[in-house]
Amino acid sequence: MNKIIVNAAEANARISRHIYGHFSEHLGRCIYGGYWVGEDSPIPNVRGIRKDVVAALKKIRIPNLRWPGGCFADEYHWKDGIGPRSERPRMINTHWGGVIEDNSFGTHEFLDLCEQLSEPDGQRCEPYICGNVGSGTVQELSQWVEYCNFDGVSPMADLRKKNGREEPWRVRFWGIGNESWGCGGNMTPEFYADNYRRYATYTRRYGDTAPYKIACGPNDSNYNWTRVLMEKTCGERGNALNGLSLHCYTVPGDWSHKGSATQFNEAEWFLTMRKAYFMDELIRKHSAIMDEFDPKRRAALIVDEWGTWFDVEPGTNPGFLYQQNTLRDALVAGIHFNIFNNHCERVGMANIAQTINVLQSVILTEGASMLLTPTYHAFDMYKVHHDALMLPVHIESESFAPVPVVTASASEDDTRKIHVSLTNIDLKNEQTVQIDFRGISPKYSGGWIITSENMCDHNTFDEGEKVKTREFTGAVSTENGKLKLNLPSKSVVTLELT
Repeated sequence: MNKIIVNAAEANARISRHIYGHFSEHLGRCIYGGYWVGEDSPIPNVRGIRKDVVAALKKIRIPNLRWPGGCFADEYHWKDGIGPRSERPRMINTHWGGVIEDNSFGTHEFLDLCEQLSEPDGQRCEPYICGNVGSGTVQELSQWVEYCNFDGVSPMADLRKKNGREEPWRVRFWGIGNESWGCGGNMTPEFYADNYRRYATYTRRYGDTAPYKIACGPNDSNYNWTRVLMEKTCGERGNALNGLSLHCYTVPGDWSHKGSATQFNEAEWFLTMRKAYFMDELIRKHSAIMDEFDPKRRAALIVDEWGTWFDVEPGTNPGFLYQQNTLRDALVAGIHFNIFNNHCERVGMANIAQTINVLQSVILTEGASMLLTPTYHAFDMYKVHHDALMLPVHIESESFAPVPVVTASASEDDTRKIHVSLTNIDLKNEQTVQIDFRGISPKYSGGWIITSENMCDHNTFDEGEKVKTREFTGAVSTENGKLKLNLPSKSVVTLELT
């Protein structure tokens, strides 16, 4: 039996909604055909942005969106993407597919998208703009911040008004470069840290909008990068950063042959789960280094690129990174969400790569058609944890070494509803789970499940949604503060208690 203790008395941290953020790069069909179809398109749109995509993302209450990259960010010059679209320069996207980038989707269009994704009740989809450090200048990034945020008289504010936007957008999240250890400049951590301090100095506050500055952090297990960055930015020279990024993809094969997204065997299933669960070790070890220099945890760990990375779908442009999405991806998402929730004292944001038509997408499009993936339904299921109080969990689980069969996280929202989310990676067997609540005696009121008959099941434009969220109908017993249920094989489940 798998045993979980949920200790409400130890709850002292909130799960930021920004953990459920997204990343969208000028890559393949993510922007063009994904979000942007143009104002003259027969596909229903608002100012060129697809209405169906906006509605789907609003349903999962998308809290933030990172743009324009990715590797693309460090060759993107933002002034190419403003002004009349017919006058914007064209360029080759050298990173992704060698296609023409016509810059029709730029700063105004992106920030319009974020406003359309925001909710009437005041919850905003916050833009997260990644600046060009690799091939750009300090002045260029500084002026971008001024263009977006200054409510006064200045060359950049005047230029924004000339281009049709009177009020500033008040963009809070700013990335200072992307993957500077690789495609963003092939820098050493020492060189990047010095550049970070220089660029960050001129990433200024305007009015009441203080920029939340996110430094390029490590790739995977490059712990030395984290140590150097924290030492140079959080030591005696003062805490100059608000967040440190971390990138880690779940790749079951090697980079030359990553494996199929839809055709895989049991060994590949469990290897994928092991690679996904590695995120827990990464967060613990990078957090321990951050704690040495930032014991009060003022700086957050920002996992702004994560997700599965498989071989592209047959017949598609290899530079477009288009892959399908199966039940396996929903399990990977659930494992990551549980890890992020349980580490919310340090993890302040995460961004899946990428939202539409690229890597572990939540949405796929083909012309006017739109399809929701199993990963989309995992985001929908876990939105109950947005900004909720994290309830610490202690898990004693069976394991497929070194990965626990069952992972879990729990939270209590402002209406006193408690949600417990669980994953079971066992392909063949249901798992009996006993949950012991300490300090509270909640009553079970319902639940939701994502599962399917076959591990390779996925949603298609021809056959529709085979893998989606359904009501959990399994038997759940409660007695003396303990809850007991059988967790179906290869499933993601969220329980609600009051």
